[in-house]
Amino acid sequence: MQVTETLNEGLKRGYNITVTAAELDAKVNAKLAEAQPEVEMKGFRKGKVPMALLKKQFGPRILGEAMQESIDEAMRKHFEETGDRPAVQPEVKMTNEDWKEGDDIEVSMTYETLPEIPEIDFREIKLEKPVVPVSDADIDEALENLAASTNNFEDRAEGEAAESGDQVVIDFVGKVDGEPFEGGAAEDYPLVLGSNSFIPGFEDQLTGAKAGDKVDVKVTFPQEYGAEDLAGKDAVFECTVKAVKAPKPSPVDDELAKQFGVESLEELRKQVAERLEAEYSEAARTVVKRHLMDALDEAVKFDLPPSMVDAEAQQIAHQLWHEENPEVQDHNHGEVEVTDEHRKLAERRVRLGLFLAELGSKNEIVVTDAEMQQAIMRQAQQYPGQEREFFEFVQKNEQALQQIRAPLFEDKVVDYILELADVTEKEVTKEELQKTLEELNDD
Repeated sequence: MQVTETLNEGLKRGYNITVTAAELDAKVNAKLAEAQPEVEMKGFRKGKVPMALLKKQFGPRILGEAMQESIDEAMRKHFEETGDRPAVQPEVKMTNEDWKEGDDIEVSMTYETLPEIPEIDFREIKLEKPVVPVSDADIDEALENLAASTNNFEDRAEGEAAESGDQVVIDFVGKVDGEPFEGGAAEDYPLVLGSNSFIPGFEDQLTGAKAGDKVDVKVTFPQEYGAEDLAGKDAVFECTVKAVKAPKPSPVDDELAKQFGVESLEELRKQVAERLEAEYSEAARTVVKRHLMDALDEAVKFDLPPSMVDAEAQQIAHQLWHEENPEVQDHNHGEVEVTDEHRKLAERRVRLGLFLAELGSKNEIVVTDAEMQQAIMRQAQQYPGQEREFFEFVQKNEQALQQIRAPLFEDKVVDYILELADVTEKEVTKEELQKTLEELNDD
């Protein structure tokens, strides 16, 4: 077996692999000899079938297996000796396409090897972590928002007009071309203006109405409306406003606490404080992680496998195109252009991804089964009533498992780096923290 280098340019590698006919024949004979004791054939006792007859009967199938095993063995040995780690699956193909039994096998193998990842001293990385103390004012504001979310309403004074956020109680009859349609009428319907629970334009036309008013609401059903017989059609809803009610937040007291499953206001305040603390902490971590990634992107430099950058740039371009064209749900669209900006972002992602993967591997950082189970269950809760189906789907889908495992692994490696880096805390207001997050999102 011979392996000859044909390409060594940057991270690109190319080799010719030759497996001689004699080596291949020896492997076929070894496989037949191994199987011979168990072979039964008419006219012969078990294990006594002559080798020549075995080769005639089973040789072609065994030859195919031997060819594949020989090539696989040559590749494995090559990677062990060189230490190369292919960035993606190597491209392997036979070069003597007119091969016939008795000829040597000639194969070309090309791939991009993963680069050597440099080590850096994380103690030289200086980061500032924003810290937002939870104040009584923050807790009071959160409690007031909870009270407002209880959706209590009381009648406005006689003659007062409805405002956004008010509840109007209405009777209505919907008509298309002057004829009522099924499901288009109701009595004493409580509608909160600004809730966008009705089709676009409906609630806006009731803003300013007073109790006792009759309003003809003119709308057009969306083209994608669920009822095909109404989709895209103009309609008029004849509405009678029976009451206008202003929102009335519940008092912030023990009764409010009970609506949220706790026995006292004191206990609710404690829960709210813990939730705010967790929110501020998660936001601060987002800031620190982003600044860490920026620092690593500056500090770590190495060649990148072109195929990985190309694939990542294509994915970024495709994702951003769909974000700009949300009406296109499938992939039946023209080719998406990859810009220099897409490639720049792709290079950053590939560089940091390779660096974090190497660091995690060297330091034996792993995502435990328990951590995976917890993450899967958290995601399953996003599908009420279908948790079991989601759980079973993920367990059988390696790609879905990897999509869950990857961010968990990244966070654990980031935690490892932050333990070594020079991180100082700086107290900021929640407004300052929010502004920093918005600036990061704009970058």
